[in-house]
Amino acid sequence: MEPRSKKPTLKTIATALGLGVTTVSRALRDDDKISAATRKSVQDMARELCYHPSSAGLRLRTGKTNVLSLVLDTEEEIGSFLSQIVFGITEGLEGTPYHLIVTPYSKHGDPVAPIRQLVETEAVDGIIISRIEPEDMRVKYMIEQGMPFVTHGRTHMGVEHPYVDFDNHAFARISVACLASLGRKRLSLLAPPAGLSFHDHTRQGFDAAIAEHELVDVPIQGISNDSSIEQIRLAVRNLMLQSPAPDGLINSSGGVSGTGGAILAIQAGLSDVGAIIGRDVDIVTKQLFANLPVFGTEFYVVHEDVRETGRCLAKALLGSIEGKPVSELQTLFVPTKVSLQSTTAKDE
Repeated sequence: MEPRSKKPTLKTIATALGLGVTTVSRALRDDDKISAATRKSVQDMARELCYHPSSAGLRLRTGKTNVLSLVLDTEEEIGSFLSQIVFGITEGLEGTPYHLIVTPYSKHGDPVAPIRQLVETEAVDGIIISRIEPEDMRVKYMIEQGMPFVTHGRTHMGVEHPYVDFDNHAFARISVACLASLGRKRLSLLAPPAGLSFHDHTRQGFDAAIAEHELVDVPIQGISNDSSIEQIRLAVRNLMLQSPAPDGLINSSGGVSGTGGAILAIQAGLSDVGAIIGRDVDIVTKQLFANLPVFGTEFYVVHEDVRETGRCLAKALLGSIEGKPVSELQTLFVPTKVSLQSTTAKDE
C-alpha cells in the first residue's frame, strides 16, 4: 500500500514559491501589505495544492473556526427541502472563508443537546436552527452563551434575534380567500405539527380568514403535514366520507419533507372516494419549487422559495457573527399570490 500523501501546509506553499512561511500566511489572509502579485501567486498555489488551513491552528491563532452548522432533525428535514436550503446557504457563503456542516439530532431527544455540544467544544462560529418553537430553549441557550445564530422561523419569546421566515399567517389567509372566491364553503387545513411556531401562524391565519369569509372549518383529525403519505391518504379519505364533506383543502406543506409527497397523498385519498379536483373539491398547496409537477389534475399554489431562504439565512448568520444590529438580520417573506397550476395550463 502506498503511503498516504501528506496534507499540504504553509511550508509546502512557501517551498514551492521560494517564499517565507510568514509571507505565505499573510498573503492567504489577503494582507494588503503583501503585493497583489504575491498574494495572487500564493492563493493560486494554495488552490492548486488543495491547501486548507487547520481548524485547530486557525482557532488558536484567531479564536475562529470558519465553520458554521445547520442543526436539523433529519427524521423530518429530508429530501428536497434539505437539499434546497443547503444549496441556498452554500451560495450565501460563496466568497467567504466559511463552510457549512450539518449537525443531526432526533426529535425524541433533548433538542438543546447538539447545540450545547457545538458551543462547549467551540466547534463552530455560528449556528442555524429550524423547526422553531414559540418558547424555544435553543434560542434562550445561544443568547445566554453569546453564540451567533439565526433561526428559520420566529419565536414568541419577547426577545429580538436574527431570523428568516415565511409568513404562514399570510399564506393561510390568501389560500382561504382563493377558495372562497371559487365558491367553496367548507374548508379543511392540513396544518404543521402543533407545538411549532409556524403551526400557530398558519392556524391563526386560517381561523381569521374563515371567520372573515363566513366559511366552515372541517377539521382533519389526527394528522399534520409531518405525517406519512399513507397516514395523510387515509385521513383525507375518511374526511371525504363525512357528511357534509369539505369542498376545499389547504395543504400547508410543500410536501412530506418538502418532496411533494403530501399533495400526492391528498390526491390518492380523494381518488379513493371518487372525489374529483375542480368539481367536488379545490386545493391550495404550498410549493417549494417554481414548477412542481402536476399529476393529471390541477390545483392552486403558493410558492415558497426555500433556496432564497437559505441564502438569507447565510447572510443573517454572517451578520450576527459580525455583530450587526438584530433589526438588520430579520427577514419575513410575505406571499401575496395564488396561482392555478395544471397540466392544461402548462401545455398551452
